[in-house]
Amino acid sequence: MSSARLLASLLAFSLSANAFYLPGAAPHNYAVGQKIELYVNALTPMLSENDDAKLKSLINYDYYNPQFHFCEPEGGPQSRPEGLGSILFGDRIFNSPYNISMLQDNATCKTLCVVPDVSAEEAKFINDRIREDYALNWLIDGLPAAEMKIDLRNGDMFFDMGFNLGNDDEAYETTPALNNHYEIVLRYHKFSEKDYRVVGVLVWPYSIGGPQQERSCDTENTTALILDEHTTQAVRYTYRVTFNATRWDNYLHIFDPRIHWFSLINSIIISVFLCVMVSMILYRSISRDISRYNAIDISEDVQEDWGWKLVHGEVFRAPKNPMLLSVMAGNGVQLCTMVAVTLVFALLGFLSPSNRGSLATVMMVCWSFFGSIGGYTSSRVYASLGGTDKRKNSFLTATLFPTLVFITVFLLNFFLIVAGSSGAVPFGMIACPPKVAILKLSAGTLLLIIVLWYGISAPLSAIGAYFGSKHGTIQHPVRVSQIPRQIPPSPKYLRPWASACDAAAIISGVLPFGAAFVELYFVMSSIFASRPYYAAGFLALTAGVVALTTATVSILFTYFMLCAEEYRWHWRSFLIGGGNAFWLLAYGLFYWASRLDLGSFSSVALYLGYLSLLVMLDFLVTGTIGFLASYWAVRKLYSAIRID
Repeated sequence: MSSARLLASLLAFSLSANAFYLPGAAPHNYAVGQKIELYVNALTPMLSENDDAKLKSLINYDYYNPQFHFCEPEGGPQSRPEGLGSILFGDRIFNSPYNISMLQDNATCKTLCVVPDVSAEEAKFINDRIREDYALNWLIDGLPAAEMKIDLRNGDMFFDMGFNLGNDDEAYETTPALNNHYEIVLRYHKFSEKDYRVVGVLVWPYSIGGPQQERSCDTENTTALILDEHTTQAVRYTYRVTFNATRWDNYLHIFDPRIHWFSLINSIIISVFLCVMVSMILYRSISRDISRYNAIDISEDVQEDWGWKLVHGEVFRAPKNPMLLSVMAGNGVQLCTMVAVTLVFALLGFLSPSNRGSLATVMMVCWSFFGSIGGYTSSRVYASLGGTDKRKNSFLTATLFPTLVFITVFLLNFFLIVAGSSGAVPFGMIACPPKVAILKLSAGTLLLIIVLWYGISAPLSAIGAYFGSKHGTIQHPVRVSQIPRQIPPSPKYLRPWASACDAAAIISGVLPFGAAFVELYFVMSSIFASRPYYAAGFLALTAGVVALTTATVSILFTYFMLCAEEYRWHWRSFLIGGGNAFWLLAYGLFYWASRLDLGSFSSVALYLGYLSLLVMLDFLVTGTIGFLASYWAVRKLYSAIRID
């Protein structure tokens, strides 16, 4: 179903209903005594928001990785089917042996299982994961298990998703303690006379060793369970369930939303002021120039043209490498459209955090189906720049950027596979150790991505390129002279390619980056700390401000170049618009130094690889905005004067 039909259907449905849930996101109704399934997800490194702790790893692990020795259900773990986005984000969800029934408390300690043979090597592996602050992730009725915490900034109570595998406090000296007892508290509300719903899942993990481990779940004055890294030992896992309201309100806690609002309002004020100031300057200067140019009587010997009118015969001359420029512009428009539609879906509430992986799925699908937009834009831009090899342009637009991204992700995937991470995208049916008997995700995850990119996006890109060729070139208001005009010496910051690494990059990139600086921290934490990003409204407004600022700055610098008789503005406008990517790279390195403490080469390679992908995507998006905005402004500028 197309997005337009989907929106129409939902609008019609809203006339007869007050609220709805997306498929797979609706809560379940439970009768008293009915079994509540507890599902386990991958172990992920935890990043605390209330202290200065750093993220120490970027590798996820399967819950039933044989080195952890967690209790398994009868018949072996069974995986739950997950969507493409959930798989790409590293979710690996399985059933568990926990026995929980609605409103039936386990008043006494209940043993889950006893693992008799945790070897010294496995103990060291577990202790290393505890030192790296790994967290367990459980799911009950779509709600993640969480620890209750207090926001030290404003005193609000919130649920921090996931709970610690163990404790690595100074009290345990050099060897950490494994949490082997879980106090599970299920919050519920009465939905009808006989039905109840789970509205919160809280877990308090404890480490119980010594004599207490064999007797009860007493969490007071107990000896911690220390895994010996030199001998084999047994571990007893226990739990206790008690039952004690919108489903996600406590999970989706915004840490001091005043930071968001202050940053956003400040960015909007600066951007609006910048746009108004630049518009007034350009309007006054250009209007005066246009009036002066059009007032000249060409039949008389009058003053020669000056300023930007002098290059009217060069301004639409084809730049170097028009093929690459048009391909980048086409892919940039495709990315911009994907981001815009994804943000619209997020604002409408379709990308609920309870619908796991929906964000990545929507982005992948939108990218694939918007290939026609990228092909159309690339074809028309290429033809307008004087290109003639239309087939090559269509082929490169459909394959160059996806291939580059695919190769990068493919190489990074090997680091995840070598590290044994659950975040590795499966190549197919992978044989698992008989002891665990986990059925990995079925063959075709990477194949599905290839089909989306090359089986759907590429043909649609070709179709878009065909219609772009049918529409022909973009009409230019002035003709290109046969002999290229000599370019006079320009200021240093306007010399060719200087803006890629010199003053113009700093000036042009710092304003869009400043508009997104605060929000960028939350986005980076969401990507690398496995936290869902839910402030779609802030993100959408920030994206709009960044786009507006980028377009304004690019137009301003293009005008300065034309006034200096520098007519090679095509690539310059793209580079100036993409100057924001330089600051994103710098911030990514700063984030690494300030918020990450990566101890393995695999984590470092993954971080730098994903950061490079983010920088490239940002460069394409903002560069395309700068180029198209400058193209529009140049056409408007030269269509307003009389050229003889």
